[in-house]
Amino acid sequence: MDLTRRVLMFLLVAMWLVTCHAPTEALKLNKCTAYVNTFLGTAPLTDPGIIGYSPPKDWRVWAGLTYPGASLPNAMVQLSPITAFNTGAGYQYEDTIIYAFTHTNKGHWNLCNIPILPVTGEGQHYRSRFSHDTESASPGFYSVLLKDYNIEVKLTSTLRSGFHQYQYHSGEGRKVLFDLARSNNRVHDWSIEKTQDNAVQGFQNIGKETIYFYAYFNENITDLAVNKEGEQNGHAIITIRNGDNKPIDLKIGLSFVSIRNAQKNLQTEIGDNSFEEIRHAADTTWEDLLSKIQVKGGTARQKELFYSSLYRSFLWPALRSDVNGEFTDVKGMVKNEGFNYYTIPSLWDTYRNKLVLLSIISPHVVSDVIKSLHHVGSNTGFIPTFFHGDHAAPFIAGAYLRGIRDYDVKAVYQLLLNNATKEGGTRPYLGEYMRKGYISTPEIGLAHVESKARAGVSKTLEYAYDDYALSLLARELGDEVNHKMMDGRSENFKNVFDPSTRFMRGRLKDGSWVKNFIPDYPYYEYMYREANAWQVSFFAPHDMKALVALYGGDDEFEAKLDSLFTVPWNPRHIARNVSGFIGQYCHGNQPDHEAPFSYYFIGKPKKSQRIIDNILNNYYGVGEDGLALSGMDDAGEMSAWYVFNALGIYPFSPADNEYIVTVPVFDSVCWKSSNGKEVLIQKIGNGRSLDVLKVNGQDYDGYFVSHDLFTEGGKLEVVVKQ
Repeated sequence: MDLTRRVLMFLLVAMWLVTCHAPTEALKLNKCTAYVNTFLGTAPLTDPGIIGYSPPKDWRVWAGLTYPGASLPNAMVQLSPITAFNTGAGYQYEDTIIYAFTHTNKGHWNLCNIPILPVTGEGQHYRSRFSHDTESASPGFYSVLLKDYNIEVKLTSTLRSGFHQYQYHSGEGRKVLFDLARSNNRVHDWSIEKTQDNAVQGFQNIGKETIYFYAYFNENITDLAVNKEGEQNGHAIITIRNGDNKPIDLKIGLSFVSIRNAQKNLQTEIGDNSFEEIRHAADTTWEDLLSKIQVKGGTARQKELFYSSLYRSFLWPALRSDVNGEFTDVKGMVKNEGFNYYTIPSLWDTYRNKLVLLSIISPHVVSDVIKSLHHVGSNTGFIPTFFHGDHAAPFIAGAYLRGIRDYDVKAVYQLLLNNATKEGGTRPYLGEYMRKGYISTPEIGLAHVESKARAGVSKTLEYAYDDYALSLLARELGDEVNHKMMDGRSENFKNVFDPSTRFMRGRLKDGSWVKNFIPDYPYYEYMYREANAWQVSFFAPHDMKALVALYGGDDEFEAKLDSLFTVPWNPRHIARNVSGFIGQYCHGNQPDHEAPFSYYFIGKPKKSQRIIDNILNNYYGVGEDGLALSGMDDAGEMSAWYVFNALGIYPFSPADNEYIVTVPVFDSVCWKSSNGKEVLIQKIGNGRSLDVLKVNGQDYDGYFVSHDLFTEGGKLEVVVKQ
C-alpha cells in the first residue's frame, strides 16, 4: 500500500472512531461521557496468546459478556439489542442479526426480558440484519438501522422505563413484535392485552420472578394478534394505524410488583416528555456521575478505557423497587420499607473492588443495597451471598469503616454472625470448617476440570478472609468476644498451605494432602473454585506478612511469585472462563486479582508495577476491533480493577478502609467524593517506578493511604522514577 493510501485509510479509521465512539460535540465540551465506548467487552476474545489455549471450533471464550444499550446507573431497565439469546449478555459484536431489544440485562446468561422488535410485513421468524456502520451508542442511548425492515431504531431510558423511537420507511404496514416467549431465562408464562386505543399491558414470568409492563404508543393500535399466549413458541404482533411517516414512540414502564406499578413508573418518569428530553436527562445523569473523577494527561485511548470502565462499574446491582417504594421480597410478598430495594450484588466478584468504588462515589446506593440484604436476611436468618464465599462480610464491614452507617448495623451484624456460626445458612460445610479449621476435599482419583466437589481450598481461604472482615466489624461494635474468635479463625488460610509444595492444597478428611496433585490444572469446583493452585496460593490479603512467612521469607516468596508470572500456562488445560494469562496468573477471572500487588509486601513495588502496567496496556480493549476483554466483566469487577489502577490506588483488602498506592496512568486526577471533598492525585515525574509518596505535602512512610483522604479531602503525590 502506497503512502497516500495509508494516510487515507488512517484518516477514515480515525473519522469512524470519532463518529461512533466519541461524539465530536461532546469532546469539544470536554464531556466525560464522550470517552465512553459502550461496546467495550462485546467483541470475542480470539488471540490464543492471551487466552492461553486455542479454543475449539465455534467456541466463544467467556470474555467480556457486556452489552451496549440504554441504562442509568444501577437502574431497573437496561434496554439493549439482542443478537443471540441464551448467551452471556445477548449481544455479540461479531453477529449480524438483531432479534429484539430487551429491557433487563446483567451479562450472566440471565434476564433479557420483554423482547420487542419493530417490523413490517408478514413473517414466521422476525429478525433483521444490521451493520456497525449504522449503529451507535453512548451512556443512556443506542441506535441502529434494521436493514431488512428499513427502520431506524433509537432507544433511551429512565430508572424504571424505556423509550423506543422507530422511524419506519413508510406510514403503512407498521408493526411491533412482542416476543414474550423468549428471554435468557426459561419463560414459564406470558400474557399481553390491549387496554386503550394506544396501550398494551402484560407480564413475563421466568419462574422465581415476574416482570410486568405497561406500554403506550403515540399512534393508535388497530390490531393485537396473540399467537399461543403463555406458550414457549408464541408471540404477539401489534399493528399500528396507518398515517403519516412521523416517528413512532413506544414508552414502556417495568415493575417486578404489578402492572399498575409499571404504569405508575412510566407516568412518573417519562410521562409526556419527548425522546430527546429523556435522552438528554440520561446523558446528564451519566455526566454527573462520571465527572466526579476528572483526569488530565494520558492518551485518548487511556481515557476511553478509563471512562468506559467507570461507566461499566455502575450498571449493577439493579433497582427492583418502584416509584411508590413497593418491591417483591424473597417470599413473594409486596413490601414498602422506605428505601430503594436492589438485587443481591455479585458479591463473589465485586466485593474485591467494584463495591468499594460504589461506596466512594454512590454511598446512598450502598446504604440501600445493605438495607436490601438485611431485608432478605430478616426473612431467612442469614445475609445472602452470591455464588461462593460469604463476601457480604467484607462488603458491609468495609462500607461501615468508610462511614456508611445509615442502616440497622447491629441487626445486620447479628445476621452476619449467623452466617459465620450457624449451619444450614450461607456457608456450606461450616461445621467442618469450625471444627477443623479447613474444609476437606473428597478423594476421587484423578480429577478433571469439571469434577464436582466442595472447592474446599477456595472456601477455606475465602471464609478465613470473611472471618477477618467480621472481626473488624465486631471490634468497631465493641463485641470483643467475637472479635477475638473471628480474628483467630482468620488464620485458617494457613491450614491449607502445603509447605512441601508451597501451594494451597486440598486436604482429605483424615488431614492428609490430596494425592495426584497437579498445581497448574484448573478446576471449576474440585479443590478450587474456577482456578488452579497457582491462582489461589497468594490469597491472604488480611495477613500478607504471615503468608510470606509460610513461604519461608522474602526471598522464597519472591521466587514463587516470580514463577506465578513466568511459568507458562499449559495449553492443554482448558476451562472456558479461565483465560487471559501472564504465566500462571489469570486476569480473566477473579480469584487471583490481588496477586499483582504482592511484591509490595517484600518491599519491591516496582515489580508489581510492571505486572500492573502489562495488564492495563495489554488485557483491556484487545483484538481486531480493540473491544475485547481478557475475561468476563462480571458485573463490573473487571472494569473496576482497571479504574482503580488507572487512578493509582487499589482496595487490596476491601474490608479495610485503606488503599494500596500504585503509579497512576494519568498525570493528575481530581476525585470529588460524595461529601463534596476533593482528592487530588498527582504523578510527579515521567517514569513508572514508585519512588516517594507524599500526602498533603509531607513524605509518607508506607504504601497504604487511609480512606480519610476521601472523607477529609487532600492531596496524594506519587513521585516516580525510571
